Amino acid sequence: MRTWQHGGVTAATDSSLFPQVPDSADAVLEGLDPEQREVATALHGPVCVLAGAGTGKTRAITHRIAYGVRAGILQPASVLAVTFTARAAGEMRGRLRQLGAGGVQARTFHSAALRQLQFFWPKAVGGEVPRLLERKIQVVADAAARCRIRLDRNELRDVTAEIEWSKVTQTVPADYPAAVVKAGREAPRDPAEIGQIYGTYEELKRERGSIDFEDVLLLTVGVLQDRHDIAEQVRAQYQHFVVDEYQDVSPLQQRLLELWLGDRDHLCVVGDASQTIYSFTGATPDHLLNFRTRHPQATVVKLVRDYRSTPQVVHLANGLLSQAKGRAAEHRLELVSQREAGPEPVYTEYADEPAEAEGTARRIRDLIASGVPASEIAVLFRVNAQSEVYEQALADVGVPYQLRGAERFFERPEVREAGVKLRGAARFGGNDALLDDALDLPSEVRAVLSDMGWSSRPPAGSGAVRDRWESLAALVRLAEDFARARPAATLADLVAELDERANAQHAPTVEGVTLASLHAAKGLEWDAVFLVGLTEGMMPITYARTEEQIEEERRLLYVGVTRARLHLGLSWSLARSPGGRASRRASRFLNGLRPGSGAVPGRRAPGAVSGGIERGDGVAAVARRPRHRSPARCRVCNRTLTDAGEMKLMRCEDCPSELDEALYERLCGWRAEQAALLRQPAYCIFTDKTLMAIAEAVPGTESELAAISGVGRRKFDRFGSDVLAICAGEELVGASEEASEGPAENSSEK
Repeated sequence: MRTWQHGGVTAATDSSLFPQVPDSADAVLEGLDPEQREVATALHGPVCVLAGAGTGKTRAITHRIAYGVRAGILQPASVLAVTFTARAAGEMRGRLRQLGAGGVQARTFHSAALRQLQFFWPKAVGGEVPRLLERKIQVVADAAARCRIRLDRNELRDVTAEIEWSKVTQTVPADYPAAVVKAGREAPRDPAEIGQIYGTYEELKRERGSIDFEDVLLLTVGVLQDRHDIAEQVRAQYQHFVVDEYQDVSPLQQRLLELWLGDRDHLCVVGDASQTIYSFTGATPDHLLNFRTRHPQATVVKLVRDYRSTPQVVHLANGLLSQAKGRAAEHRLELVSQREAGPEPVYTEYADEPAEAEGTARRIRDLIASGVPASEIAVLFRVNAQSEVYEQALADVGVPYQLRGAERFFERPEVREAGVKLRGAARFGGNDALLDDALDLPSEVRAVLSDMGWSSRPPAGSGAVRDRWESLAALVRLAEDFARARPAATLADLVAELDERANAQHAPTVEGVTLASLHAAKGLEWDAVFLVGLTEGMMPITYARTEEQIEEERRLLYVGVTRARLHLGLSWSLARSPGGRASRRASRFLNGLRPGSGAVPGRRAPGAVSGGIERGDGVAAVARRPRHRSPARCRVCNRTLTDAGEMKLMRCEDCPSELDEALYERLCGWRAEQAALLRQPAYCIFTDKTLMAIAEAVPGTESELAAISGVGRRKFDRFGSDVLAICAGEELVGASEEASEGPAENSSEK
């Protein structure tokens, strides 16, 4: 078996398109490094995973869930994995399916809460759940009009964001002005006016019988707080929780999580304080940073092996954070690249913005000519308004592109239409003349989609026609990959795969350069990344004034840097337009990093956290076994054990036994005596398998005996001293008298 030290570790987030489902629980663990394996086998909480960019956090937690399910430790329906975007939840469901752990719920906080609210509303409130607002901005506009306050488009968007922030921080309208001051937040208008609009917005929703997405969380929290019977029903359903991107949890989401948990601690959280970039929505890394304080017994695993980026990219990322300040910076992770060396990051200064866009487009064209796929290249900027000049520049050099944040792939009209046509061809293909000359699955798909406008050569230029072709081409490539992975697959099999992917939002790759904001790029990666517009006033953005806001901008740039696997370009322009005054300067965040800007920080940032595993404080296990069952492994061959009898013995039935037969006979004799004195069946003292396990292990200490499956706390307290004495070869003195006192004690307790 290839181990992680010998090339068995696969890339952190890359995987083959159609991987084979592991054939056993142990196979799920193959290819994980020691820290990832620790995450995967720590099946009961509390567990905190501090995972740097590119270190395989999603891989670790999906393998954790899959291993628990495949080993029989976790029931799929009892696990709830929550994250922050539908795309991330869909990716998690897709990975779990590929690992043979279907049936596990992986949802966003809002999606999970909405399902519970819809189910319990008739019981808790009565009637139907109020209508959910897809977009609240129109209701905010109506509220402002009722308050006789004029808002332009930008102000309307900003006030809507303030209302969202208020609700996730559980701030009521009357308290908004004071809350803004306390949080050091800069309101886009007079706080009193915003508080008035906020209050009127809530009134309008009630009048119209509607709720917004934040209400979904608030109402679910209210139901679980007020109705203990419903809370217990939810807790009976979900026993184990995994929270991804925990640094982005808001106070309201944390409250909901606490209500789901109750007094249990079956919780695994994953996050990186250095990737906290959504504080404007109410997200805070405090819950992640304070996890060990709230859960002193937590196991903390730090993932710092970066499988995504080259040492050159990782060095820049570490250097960027080495200059950071604040609490998140104190807990930054020092990444260690696991890849071979690559090219150095390229820093470029341009005269103006059009020149920067044209220069970037030319470099992208050259990369594509050298063999880098267009889908593996991204241009990332601070605000969406910067995209237009890059769209034009890429179109001018004939490079296809796609805008991140546009509609989901499977919701595009042409993709929906293609699905209908492929489903029809799968059912009635024998009567379709289009398929007469098709020899295999890919040619069948090409034949069906050619009727919709697909051709082997893309249309010239950009626009809607090119976008439609790119969608169809992505389906053709998916069919080709599917056929290579499963040569016997039929068109019906492909349709089923597309349905699965649509449910999981696991879209195929669209062949085009990605244009996206830095915020939208979170969680994604490319072979080549161009970070553009890195000037003061844009990075950090003009309205970032406090130290905390400046540091979040630094973290946003860090997220951008760590999206790159191999090629990284950083650029800025001195003027906005040709001939304009060259008054701009490069971002302060590049000082000390780019050539000619001062000393470059050392590779190890003082105070950075290295990788590893920290165990919880725990209580000394003198006669106390862990409260939760952990994965049992054969002490001979190290295979994961799922059979109850094998788990008692801590070995496979067919593995060699080291049974001390004389000790086993003495234990059986002692058990028969105890059973007679207590007037109980012998198995109520200890089962045969437990006695065999004791006779094989021959424990010499209390902790060794307590670790044997079948020796619970009560049995240890009652029989532990006798068993240890027998194992030590000692004669028992007064055993009969002690045992005979047992029934009297029990009867008095009753």
